[in-house]
Formats: sequence, C-alpha cells, structure tokens
Amino acid sequence: MTSTRTKSPWVRRYQQAPPDAVTLVCFPHAGGSATSFHPLSRALAGRLDVVAVQYPGRQDRHREPAFEDLHELADAAYEAVVEAVGCDRPLALFGHSMGASVAFEVALRLERRAGVKPVSLFVSGRRAPSRHRSEDLHRKGDDALLREIRALDGTAQAALDDEDIVRMFLPSLRADYTAIELYRSAPGATVGCPVVALTGDTDPKTTVEEAGAWQEHTTGPFDLRVFEGGHFFVSERTDAVARVLSGQLDRFR
Repeated sequence: MTSTRTKSPWVRRYQQAPPDAVTLVCFPHAGGSATSFHPLSRALAGRLDVVAVQYPGRQDRHREPAFEDLHELADAAYEAVVEAVGCDRPLALFGHSMGASVAFEVALRLERRAGVKPVSLFVSGRRAPSRHRSEDLHRKGDDALLREIRALDGTAQAALDDEDIVRMFLPSLRADYTAIELYRSAPGATVGCPVVALTGDTDPKTTVEEAGAWQEHTTGPFDLRVFEGGHFFVSERTDAVARVLSGQLDRFR
C-alpha cells in the first residue's frame, strides 16, 4: 500500500512505517526509477520508513526533461527532500550507482545548507568521487547505451526488447549517463556523517578498492561491505542488504 503522506512528484512510499522509524531516502541508478526500490522497501517494512526518489524524465514523469548535470539534479532533489520528507526525525540516505553520487551531494547540501547531518549515508555500487575513469558512453549512439544496459543486467529483457519502452526511456538514460560521466565533486568534498559503502565483488563498474575510497569523503565513521554479485547485487542480495541497513539504523529509533 502506498502512503499518501506526500504528494510530491519526487518521492514514493510503498510501505507503511512505524511513527518512530528512521526515514531512508533512496536514489536510483542511471536510467532507474523509484520502483527499483520496491523490493528493498518490502524487505525493510516495519523497520524503516523507505522513501524512493523519482527523478524527472521517467515513468509518470516522462514528459519532464531529465537533468544532464548531476549537481543540478542534487540541488532539486535536496529541495524535494527538505520539503516533502522533512528533517524532523532521523534521516538516512541510500543511493545505488549514479544514485550514490546524488545521495552524497544531497548529504553535502543537507549538512551545509540545512544544518542537518544524516545519521548514515549508504553509497552502493559506485566508486568514490576521488576515483575517476574515462567514460564517454553519453556521446555514443543508442546501440552502445543499450549494450551497456544489457551487459549490466539491471533491466528486464522484455523491456529492452520492446521498441516503445526503449524509445521512452532512452532520453532519460542518455541524460543520466551524461550527468554521471561528467560529474566531479568539489575538491576535498567530505560529509560529517557516517558512510557505509556497499559493492559487489564482481562489479565491472566499481572495484573493491574504488568503493573503499569513499572513506576519504567522510570525517565520520566508515564501513565497507562486499557482497557476492555484479553491479546490481542489491537486486540479487536484497535481504542481505536490508540487514546491513537496518543493523546500522535500528539504534536511532
């Protein structure tokens, strides 16, 4: 059952949560939508108030232009979190792949603009901002983008075989790849909150060392959790990931 606690186009709640639950705001991967967090929300039902972010340019927001600049996306997401979710109870952030970078930037804005320190920042399936790779998929043709998506195995094959669906999500996918491949954090950017990095041991997009480098981006405690699986290990190990999240956040209830 979806909660009606907010009417913001930016956020979705798929489960009811206890009134004292920590709010966990989740940011999707490139090309992803809020619904990608439905399994994780279900796994955390009754323990955390899981809020999934819906970026412009997909699903019910497909008529809105997607952001091509990650800092601008983070600005808008930050405003939406403050307005629609609020900061009146413990707040944690979780982002996967591109969403990890968005979550990091939102955490920076929460601390610097709102004076709110998240109780935890979870960065999943993404190398630290200080670890760069040369990437230019956003400049290549549609076929190259689709090959990348197929190789990462994070999108249902049936959707990729449907020309109408592909035509609908390709603009937002290209915008997302433009945003994440051109993204650079401010030099020396660090949050003060605890950071937990999660990664798959066979992820072609992030090595264990690159995930561990997130330690350089917090002045608070840091932890690294390695799971069996590839880039979308969260989908393969949802229950295990849920245990890490609830184990970290139960203390704040």
